[in-house]
Amino acid sequence: MSTITRDGERLQRGSLGLSQIIASTLANIAPAMSFFFGFGLIVGGAGVGAPLTILCAMVVILFLTNTLAEFSKYRPSTGSFVTFIGMTFGPVAGAAASIFVVVGYCIAAASVVVISGGWAASTLQIFLGVNVPWQVLSVVVTAIVGLLVSRGISLSTTWAAIFFYFELFLLLVGAVVMLVVNHAAISWAPLLVSSVTGGWKGIGLGFPLAIYLFIGWENSAMLAEETTNPRRNVPRALITGTLSIGILYMFLAFATETAFHNNLAAISASTIPFVDAFKVSAASLLIVAYIAGVTSIFSSLIGLTNAQARILFSSSREGLLPVFFGKIHPQHKTPHAAMWTYILVALGIVLVFGYIYDIDPVALFEDTGTLGTIPVIVTYLLTNLALPVYMLRKHREDFSVIRHLILPLAGTGAMLFPLWGLVQPGQPFPFNIYPYMALGLFVLSLIYGAVLAKSKPDLVHRIGSYVADEEY
Repeated sequence: MSTITRDGERLQRGSLGLSQIIASTLANIAPAMSFFFGFGLIVGGAGVGAPLTILCAMVVILFLTNTLAEFSKYRPSTGSFVTFIGMTFGPVAGAAASIFVVVGYCIAAASVVVISGGWAASTLQIFLGVNVPWQVLSVVVTAIVGLLVSRGISLSTTWAAIFFYFELFLLLVGAVVMLVVNHAAISWAPLLVSSVTGGWKGIGLGFPLAIYLFIGWENSAMLAEETTNPRRNVPRALITGTLSIGILYMFLAFATETAFHNNLAAISASTIPFVDAFKVSAASLLIVAYIAGVTSIFSSLIGLTNAQARILFSSSREGLLPVFFGKIHPQHKTPHAAMWTYILVALGIVLVFGYIYDIDPVALFEDTGTLGTIPVIVTYLLTNLALPVYMLRKHREDFSVIRHLILPLAGTGAMLFPLWGLVQPGQPFPFNIYPYMALGLFVLSLIYGAVLAKSKPDLVHRIGSYVADEEY
């Protein structure tokens, strides 16, 4: 192996425990934000049986958590998907993945930035009668989050956890209030297969959106280097976070549909079913739902910036991207260059399309969320395919047909459904051009990977050389 300088390139190890990375993961998923804007669309596909679509999505995500958990047991890395793909398929694939998934994550992060301003503006206008441009509020939130995450992983993760658990408390209060007020309408209907519109086809229609509810489940894998005993705690956090959020979503879905008395037409006509159901059930407490949305969005932005920017940092440290992104703050030990670049680019996307082109924040949320999710799902698929190859090449003696072959292949097959939902022909503009934009990014990423691998012969040794819990 070629000599690699690692002085000053390590993150602050042992800073996070199991409970902290679970909280960071759940904060990144942002259940209030995701459920508020996603559930109505899932109902549009699956009908009153929408909770079963969420259950199916949870099972599929668990297939994916198995893949990251297995990789993390053998080679825990802040580089996560990029490192795992690169170690398995070589430097061209690793370098290409570094561009492909980081750009995808950055575009998806723009959806959180834009809705942070949009939701905050709506909250101020409804409850205080104050009108502040949502673009201004997006800038303010971005600046606060950037300063917070650059000050230290423990500090920012603690705040993300505080906001998340407050959000969780408010969501549960809202759901319980809806069930109590509408107790006469409680039935098993939301959990019956017969309630699904069109059977399995109906579940399939809502499946891509149900998968989107879970985006962020992979957060803890990217925090491996700063986590105590990452080979044990990262897999636990991945599984615990996915199960917890899936159960929460199903409970919120059940409560929301009960508040609507399982009236499919009424739910489908609502833009934000949870908020509208809460308004009808307890209008005087409506602010609870809006505050839950604010805290959800803020904690999500902290969580995703902390985690996803670390892939940018790790890719730079391993030689896949320019060295600038691999800088660590001398005092706070955070990858501040990668973090600020990541969140400011996301903000730039929002300001260009939200201010110059005057796109509505909800519409821009849907646009950036859809476009950004395509590269992320493709990366999920590639990582799933990488696991059996990696295990057979590096750890054949530990190879398990179930864990290392059947589950990854099952997850890959299942993820083709949401991917098809995002790229299928016949979609309205601008969604019909997003598959071509993602394909263009994929081709450019491969070209970049090929050029870089040829110019850096030692790249094959650098990928995966920074193991989270090993001393150098």
